[in-house]
Amino acid sequence: MDLSATKDCHCLAARRRAREITRLYEEKLRPHGLRATQFSVLAALSLTGPTPLSELADLLGLERTTLTRNANRLEDEGWVADAESKDARERRLRLTAAGRQTVEDAYPAWKEAQDEVDRQIEQLETE
Repeated sequence: MDLSATKDCHCLAARRRAREITRLYEEKLRPHGLRATQFSVLAALSLTGPTPLSELADLLGLERTTLTRNANRLEDEGWVADAESKDARERRLRLTAAGRQTVEDAYPAWKEAQDEVDRQIEQLETE
């Protein structure tokens, strides 16, 4: 069996590129005390308002346990809090005033990363 074709594995290349992109966003967001996923959670809550954890996980494409860990950290920072829910089995999250300020302060850094990735994609498309 000749496995030399695996050198050009699309899955590996996509994962490598995803790590590069994540590093760029994290570099830009680091001065704001945020990781890329944390910014995404705050931005999503800013857009959706109070949201059940399971719905937020689906929206962000995260495992519920991963989002729970992130939410606990964001709660420790004072950026999110539990929101009132009609169903005691459901955990709803809401953005706090401090969380809104944090995401608004970090937005220009996120936008820089977003614009850089856009430029990289445009460059690839013209090659």
